[in-house]
Amino acid sequence: MEKLKGAIAVFIGASSFGLLSTFVKKAYAQDYTLGQVTGVQAILGMIILWMVYLFIQLLNPKANERFSRKSNKWKIVISGISTGLVSLVYYKCVQLVPASLAIVLLMQYIWIGTLIEFIIFKNRPSGRQLIGIAIVLIGTVFATGLLEHGIDKLNWTGIIYGLLAATAYAVFLIVNGRVGNDYPPIQKSALMVTGSCIMICCIFPPAFLISGALGDSIWHYGLILSFFGTVIPPLLFAYGIPKIGYSLSGILSSAELPVATAMSYFILKEAVSPIQWVGVLLILATVIWLNSKKEEIV
Repeated sequence: MEKLKGAIAVFIGASSFGLLSTFVKKAYAQDYTLGQVTGVQAILGMIILWMVYLFIQLLNPKANERFSRKSNKWKIVISGISTGLVSLVYYKCVQLVPASLAIVLLMQYIWIGTLIEFIIFKNRPSGRQLIGIAIVLIGTVFATGLLEHGIDKLNWTGIIYGLLAATAYAVFLIVNGRVGNDYPPIQKSALMVTGSCIMICCIFPPAFLISGALGDSIWHYGLILSFFGTVIPPLLFAYGIPKIGYSLSGILSSAELPVATAMSYFILKEAVSPIQWVGVLLILATVIWLNSKKEEIV
């Protein structure tokens, strides 16, 4: 039952993350910049998470007594840099390429995470994983439209940012499963998002908070992005990933791919050809196949 709850949490968190690219595109259409979008998301997300944590503490001071809190808080704050990096490079990617392509690039965390596990933790990939990675790369060729439009039509700067986002996301998933598990999920998420907010504000100082140069709509986008990108995924991942492990998390996290692709098609009216849909489904099916025999939801 605990694994089932964890699986549901990760699935909802991933689906929420899949909504982001559509709203980021809409914010860019209003002439807001990368720094403004990521900054308002991080600040509002941090405030909301700490308010929720303090509210829970006020209602039930003993709610979190079962957690040992052996980890250093600063380790969790520093680990939150991976969360901020995902937002920065992914949103930059969304600025340069269609949202449907950006999410495909983000999904490359599948093989990048395997590579990191091998280099850092000496977890040698199995033959099954290597076959799966090859299929994912084939699916990526389909999903990016490379076969239809040719290599010269691709925005390589956007692709590089997409692969950087995939790397940051793989690190985020790995770190989330290993750091701060002795803290309540809400507090762990608040600490991680605090680290993310500090990093983003160092890169893009939030001068818009003082100048008042931005209209009210940036706060509307900020609330949406912070809720679905900064509050819901880290909180649910912090709760779910330790319960089900990295492998099953990899399956369920792939939910963001069809969600983001469908949103870009139906809401943003981006063209997604049948071949690209085949690539998306191929990647999705491969993720499930790669991990289906490693973990069971009980």
